Amino acid sequence: MTVKSESKPCSESRVFQTSRVFPPDTNNHHTLFGGKLMAAIDIVASISASKHCRSECVTASMDSVDFLHPIRPTDAVHLESFVTYTGRTSMEVFVKVTAENLISGETKVAATSFITFVSLDEQGKPKPVPKVYPESDEEKYLFESGEERSKIRKAKRKTSIYFAEMIKKY
Repeated sequence: MTVKSESKPCSESRVFQTSRVFPPDTNNHHTLFGGKLMAAIDIVASISASKHCRSECVTASMDSVDFLHPIRPTDAVHLESFVTYTGRTSMEVFVKVTAENLISGETKVAATSFITFVSLDEQGKPKPVPKVYPESDEEKYLFESGEERSKIRKAKRKTSIYFAEMIKKY
């Protein structure tokens, strides 16, 4: 792979955040509210996006959030995000959420997410973003599968726009 001078490694946008689960953050099942986790995911992902392009960014879509294991009040929540794939003005950011039981030390991937951000210029218009290149095996896997996710995302957006037009008639 040729690395252009305007390209940046995935690692340059990497962000880590750790927090604790407290009772007000939980639902009636005594696990972390999904919405609380989604907000935390969006925050760390937005930092990764801005670090990559060094501009303001907006969330274009939360492509997926897959909740794999419940997160409990005995857990610390570790979020790791980085840019995995870029388009012309948009970036795909991957977020991995790991729950660590603070008593036993056991860790597990509790959730994963892909979020798309658009870089904005000073007038709030989309602007080009630097390309990204992977270095680690994990980054290479995510980068190599990014084009397919991008195609799916674009098709889904067309469907969503059509759907919005249809439902506004009723």
